[in-house]
Amino acid sequence: MDFAWTEEQLALRESIRGFAETLNEDLVARERAGAFPHDLWRRAADFGLLSMSIPPAYNSTGNEVDIMDGVVAMEALGYGCRDNGLNLAIAAQMWTVQYPINEFGSEEQKAKYLPAMCRGELIGAHAVTEPEAGSDHMALQTHARRVADGYLLTGHKRYITLGPVADVALVFATVDPDKGRWGLTAFLVDTASEGCEVGPVRDKMGLRTVPMGDLIFTDCFVPEENRLGPEGAGASISGSSLGVERCLILATQVGAMERQLEQAVAYAKSRKQFGQPVGKFQSVSNRIADMRLALETARLLLYKVAWMIREEEPMTMEAALLKLHLSETFVQSSLDAVRTFGGAGYLTEIEIERDLRDSVGGLLYAGTNDIQRLVVARMLGL
Repeated sequence: MDFAWTEEQLALRESIRGFAETLNEDLVARERAGAFPHDLWRRAADFGLLSMSIPPAYNSTGNEVDIMDGVVAMEALGYGCRDNGLNLAIAAQMWTVQYPINEFGSEEQKAKYLPAMCRGELIGAHAVTEPEAGSDHMALQTHARRVADGYLLTGHKRYITLGPVADVALVFATVDPDKGRWGLTAFLVDTASEGCEVGPVRDKMGLRTVPMGDLIFTDCFVPEENRLGPEGAGASISGSSLGVERCLILATQVGAMERQLEQAVAYAKSRKQFGQPVGKFQSVSNRIADMRLALETARLLLYKVAWMIREEEPMTMEAALLKLHLSETFVQSSLDAVRTFGGAGYLTEIEIERDLRDSVGGLLYAGTNDIQRLVVARMLGL
């Protein structure tokens, strides 16, 4: 494995870092209001960020990119943009909606949805979780009943990222509960369709600028041409894109951890107590050393999983380990940053405490960390 980025990738990283820093305007106020920044979303699309999971035929830039470019882009976004909610929104559409459509969609579906998503004209949501089915996807109750020329969808999706603002949702439902995983099927549902109710934005602990809410379907007609893949392919579609999701949706956190480390080092050098910089105290310097260790181990595991995806290597265990390790190190790094800044770090105006609140979400979305440990244990034969 070559750990060196190409000159083009390094230039891409610097370009995205610089652009991402322009997305921080009015962040404290936006976060307090829980407002989704539609203007910044369109700006990110115009810059080409939303095109970086899609081949040139369907993206808005015409540029060829691969999975490693995607890692560079997401890491740079997390470093420059302090709005973890916006970062999650961008990553969620790119890797949990656009990517599956590109991998499994028909030419008509790709042409209808992907260019418009890349341009920021359509917002897409990934709808799996239900009131009684979160980690257990095989317990889904949403049902798709066959009718002439399509399906009638009935069910309740909960805690859907981007759900309240989505124009289209990638919805997983069963066409036959008796078939178990072989009944699970994926559909592209336009949220303006009759029978689709979009719930209000839910308040939450962190990640407040990315809206989350429910989608409720009551005999919602979905044309047959909006089925993604064949009937019964939902489990395969979900499973095959899961590693990519766990790799790329959290990659922005690596960039955020690098930013936290730089801020903590600068503060520990400048803040003086008892006649010397606080970084000279071993309790502080040890904590910052731990932040660097967390960053390096998370980054190496991220790059390894991305490389395995590119090489089409089996990586179920590695993706679970990455999701588990990266999300938990981001929580610890965020806490270490607050402790290094002391009382100042606890204040909203310093913009350190927000990372800590945002980081907790990573323990839960894209598969809870309890499930990641279970995946690893089972693959070890336990």
